[in-house]
Amino acid sequence: MVQKYQSPVRVYKHPFELVMAAYERRFPTCPLIPMFVDSDTVSEFKSEDGAVHVIERRCKLDVDAPRLLKRIAGVDYVYFVQKNSLNRRERTLQIEAHNETFSSRVIIKEFCCYTVHPENEDWTCFEQSASLDIKSFFGFESTVEKIAMKQYAGSIKKGKEIIEYYLKELEDEGVAFIPRWSPAVAPPAPVSITAQPEHPVSAAISIPAACAKESHSSKEALGAPGSPAEPLTGTPDDKLDADYIKRYLGDLMPLQESCLIRLRQWLQETHKGKIPKDEHILRFLRARDFNMDKAREILCQSLTWRKQHQVDYLLETWSSPQVLQDYYTGGWHHHDKDGRPLYVLRLGQMDTKGLVRALGEESLLRHVLSINEEGLRRCEENTKVFGRPISSWTCLVDLEGLNMRHLWRPGVKALLRIIEVVEANYPETLGRLLILRAPRVFPVLWTLVSPFIDENTRKKFLIYAGNDYQGPGGLVDYIDKEIIPDFLGGDCMCEVPEGGVVPKALYRTAEELETEDIRLWTDTIYQSGSVFKGSPHELLIEIIDASSVITWDFDVCKGDIVFNIFHSKRAPQPPKKDTLGAHSITSPGGNNVQLIDKSWQLGLDYSMVESPLICKEGESVQGSHVTRWPGFYILQWKFHNMPACATTSLPRVDDVLATLQVSSHKCKVMYYTEVLGSEDFRNACYDVESLGSMTSLESSHSGFSQLSAATTSSSQSHCSSMISR
Repeated sequence: MVQKYQSPVRVYKHPFELVMAAYERRFPTCPLIPMFVDSDTVSEFKSEDGAVHVIERRCKLDVDAPRLLKRIAGVDYVYFVQKNSLNRRERTLQIEAHNETFSSRVIIKEFCCYTVHPENEDWTCFEQSASLDIKSFFGFESTVEKIAMKQYAGSIKKGKEIIEYYLKELEDEGVAFIPRWSPAVAPPAPVSITAQPEHPVSAAISIPAACAKESHSSKEALGAPGSPAEPLTGTPDDKLDADYIKRYLGDLMPLQESCLIRLRQWLQETHKGKIPKDEHILRFLRARDFNMDKAREILCQSLTWRKQHQVDYLLETWSSPQVLQDYYTGGWHHHDKDGRPLYVLRLGQMDTKGLVRALGEESLLRHVLSINEEGLRRCEENTKVFGRPISSWTCLVDLEGLNMRHLWRPGVKALLRIIEVVEANYPETLGRLLILRAPRVFPVLWTLVSPFIDENTRKKFLIYAGNDYQGPGGLVDYIDKEIIPDFLGGDCMCEVPEGGVVPKALYRTAEELETEDIRLWTDTIYQSGSVFKGSPHELLIEIIDASSVITWDFDVCKGDIVFNIFHSKRAPQPPKKDTLGAHSITSPGGNNVQLIDKSWQLGLDYSMVESPLICKEGESVQGSHVTRWPGFYILQWKFHNMPACATTSLPRVDDVLATLQVSSHKCKVMYYTEVLGSEDFRNACYDVESLGSMTSLESSHSGFSQLSAATTSSSQSHCSSMISR
């Protein structure tokens, strides 16, 4: 594989002629470059007017490589050929170098260029590029490549220091100005007036060629540029200035700078659409340890995603629903000690189930994305305010109040999907995550979530149990005492909402959510079903392996229903969407499905595997069933007929009220199901049980919360359902 390098534009705040005088002092040998042993002139050309000077040298390098490798290769020194072309008229110096030693096994090429700054003729720009292609090297190809890359990176930084060293030497000698080249003026025809003397012509000095690159690590044939104190705006738009990188992107190694520049160039040449900002490109490179191919792949996927969903305009187009403003317990709060924007999330006070039910996963995801987009904007602002690169933010998560209701399985699944989207499109944006007051239930949540979080991101997590965050090494090490939120014992008022339980009156059905023009995911966790009198809603689940576990979570949105589970050895006919009994209403949207044929006989064609469960309007039901046999399982939601009173012919008040509530004989449920393998099920049980007794669970129980009760033998059928009112 060919390794390539491209430098940013480095700027010397000195005239071209003075920089050239400093560059010439590096030859024929330079004590500041230990590997550069000597150089011999191979050929030289000077134009008659002295404007052009071309010199070719053979440079001798003592490469810093293991002695064993040198003995195997049979050489002590490596030779490079370097050609320098100086044009004083155009004020440019072009340097070309290639290896002579092992040229059939290793191909090293380098090109460097000194030019006048496009907007300030008294400044000098420097750029360089190089490539390394190791065809074969006695079985040590990888070793040679690593040695070459390491030494080349070192020589790049050294080259800049050398030029600045000789510029300082010239200054100490009193040489602060060297006149520009100008053509010799022919004496005019004899006249009585004497011609005015011209500016002295600079001598046509031999410009030492930067010794060619060693096994791609040669000395700075890569003459490096100087370093202006402030970023320059005069660099062409398609190029990056070294001082701009340092000011706005941070201190990067030479090869990291090269990856950024090359990926940026590739996007400019091939990408149709908005090119991301440099700091955003850099995040993707860091996320893949500056592997160009891997970073390019995930960046292109992210750019396609952003374009498809118009994420670039999210902050202008997205307006948080009122339920989020009231019940989403997160918000921005000043900054940490490093200048990173600080986001506070009181997760323990958040009703995750209520938010998912009231908003849907799409709106919740869009809100999280708007938080990330706002974080990017705040990072840019803080970079300007603090005068140093700030590319990530700090998140403070307070877990006080976290309990098993937060492990409600559909909510956890929605969380994992949000994490997946954020990890893919906002890499390296989290600088630090402070998790405070972690309760005993936290290890279960961490076990579920951590596999979906990048390893580099996990290293940024700091977890404090109880009040440990108040001691040494706690919160005050990362956040100024003056801005610690009041609910954590600080004096600063934090405007993050306190949250609370989302009223069930705000819950919405899947159909209502689907009518909204928000599609960041192509599917949804929840499905909805309509239940009519005489027309139950049924769901088919095929089980291949006995002892699998069917889990469910559903809300009764309207009316009262009876929940049943049946088993059949044969598959039912395709779902019927017929006219619904005496109502003569066709099922809207196909959300009423009937699987059990009218001709089937209970106990013959199918069997009931659990006792019926009556569920009232407004109840949330979660449960699990350990299957005994493979085959087809049917989950059924059936209209509940109120039984007549046994002691009187008069109807009960409750019956009358129930009849009025479901006068249309229609019920609605929103449900989620999942099939787990027996091992996964038992592991989940163990995780939950290891926390101790779970008998205090009340509302919004997840499938995980009652998995602990399902500890019967896998050869037995078992159903566990929990209802919250």
